[in-house]
Amino acid sequence: MKANQVFSLEGKVALITGASKGIGEAIARIFAANGAKVIINSRKQEELDKVAASIKAEGGECTGIAANAGDIAACKILVEQSIALYGGIDILVNNAASNPVFGPVVECEEWAFDKIMNVNVKAPFELGKLIYPIMKERGGGSVINISSIAGLTPDPGLGMYSVSKAALNMLTKVCAKEWGKDGIRVNSICPGLIKTKFSEALWQDEKWLNRFVKMAPIARMGTVEEIAGMALFLASSASGYSTGNIFTADGGVTI
Repeated sequence: MKANQVFSLEGKVALITGASKGIGEAIARIFAANGAKVIINSRKQEELDKVAASIKAEGGECTGIAANAGDIAACKILVEQSIALYGGIDILVNNAASNPVFGPVVECEEWAFDKIMNVNVKAPFELGKLIYPIMKERGGGSVINISSIAGLTPDPGLGMYSVSKAALNMLTKVCAKEWGKDGIRVNSICPGLIKTKFSEALWQDEKWLNRFVKMAPIARMGTVEEIAGMALFLASSASGYSTGNIFTADGGVTI
């Protein structure tokens, strides 16, 4: 079988949260380029429309639906609109994330804790519950949670973010174990330092960046395209026997 057949997403519908920029946008582009009908989500419709228009100009199929992933009622509407548009969902990428604070956990206020946990854990939990019966009826599907190596080992200043990503990794394993019998695979990707606007505060800090690069056998930051390539593997039949796994893409930092 040829590689383009193994990695094909023809006939599949993919919903990607946090997809107006960065890793989410890169995943949307590679999914659309490989045949998927893509629904991208973030909070601002204008930004989504620009990305969707660009993907369409490249020959892909893409629609933007604005919704706050941290709002459970909005998540339900997002799924309903996606089904109305394409009839179902075969791939869910939980990429939306929040980290409004940087510092020790003792300084993390309740509002920040709630926002981090709502977006990073509760939204994937609720979206997973919403898409489960849809994927089950369609004979299976793939859920991909974009986690972080911070969920494997705590990062200084990113305490609550680390906690949320550790929870997301366990949610991945729990859902994989419960949903495997229905043909639904659930995996996590844990990126290291990727050059995105979300991580800008880290890689613009020269001292922090130098420390990271020294730790990484591949002595550089990663790119959004490198994470998107792994997401394509997990969305496609190439990874048909993989579920409940926590994949790292970190330049070797966690070795």
